[in-house]
Amino acid sequence: MNESHDPEKESQSGKEQLKAAAEDLKAAAAGKIEDLRETAGQKTEEWRKAAEEKAKEASRAAEHAWFSAASKGQDWLTLGEAYVRKNPAQAVLIALGVGIVVGISLRQR
Repeated sequence: MNESHDPEKESQSGKEQLKAAAEDLKAAAAGKIEDLRETAGQKTEEWRKAAEEKAKEASRAAEHAWFSAASKGQDWLTLGEAYVRKNPAQAVLIALGVGIVVGISLRQR
């Protein structure tokens, strides 16, 4: 048994092994980080597209509601004009009564 144990060589060999292991871990971590970054990017893009679609749906619904309300307002205006043309004296008396009620209520505040 003529084995020679050189502590310095063993220490150097252990350091090299640790360095190699650290490099392997570093490379593996970098790969995992890149995978996570890619996955996060994909998810972010999916969420962005979903949010964009929801925003478009909300915009279409708001536009529909606006046009519906405008149409109803126009219908009421037309009905009001027709009523005033049929009953001008009554319309003037109603407007006068509403004006008096609003004036009294505003004065009391």
